[in-house]
Amino acid sequence: MWPTPNQTKTLLVQAKEGNQSAVNELMDQHRNSLRQLIRMRLDQKIQRRIDVSDVVQDVLVEANRRLQRYLNDPIMPFHLWLRQIAKDRIIDAHRRHRVSAKRSVDREQQLAPPRGYDQSSVHLASLLGDDQLTPAAAAVQQELAQKVEEAIAQLEERDCEIIVMRHYEHLSNQEIGEVLNLTEPAASMRYLRAIRRLKKLMTETLPDESIPD
Repeated sequence: MWPTPNQTKTLLVQAKEGNQSAVNELMDQHRNSLRQLIRMRLDQKIQRRIDVSDVVQDVLVEANRRLQRYLNDPIMPFHLWLRQIAKDRIIDAHRRHRVSAKRSVDREQQLAPPRGYDQSSVHLASLLGDDQLTPAAAAVQQELAQKVEEAIAQLEERDCEIIVMRHYEHLSNQEIGEVLNLTEPAASMRYLRAIRRLKKLMTETLPDESIPD
């Protein structure tokens, strides 16, 4: 989902040396990743009111404004730093466009992947079930992917969050640890527990033959 670390590292070095072209390229390289993140995290009802591209642009403008401070003290990998700015903008959007009194605006939204995120769901479905599904089973796999998304939305917030970060944002356990202020082993354990709860939920809601052991 995010540009390769080596590409980013080179551009960060050049940006710190005052190369404005490197700054522009750095932001452009992360634009599509930010768009994917915001489309996935921003409530669908809010997306009918504001354009995702406008939120992306706001994030990039703010990142440009703070960039020199980050370059002087890179407290985390650049994409996680950019992700944090995006998270703040998403929370602001939820506060401005409250869609339900029952939903907390201070939490990132539970997963409701828009079109284009189905491949992540399919991959997760294969991990929970049979990762050797043949092409003939594609329709079944797609159906399982939809069930996975529905089950994720029923998980507790912290379980939902870590699964979304791992399988939809494609963050490693180490990166998740940095985001959540956990050690890598603690992030790994939390992820494994969340996966077990997800599989249990899937087993309870689907016929036995749909989720192979």
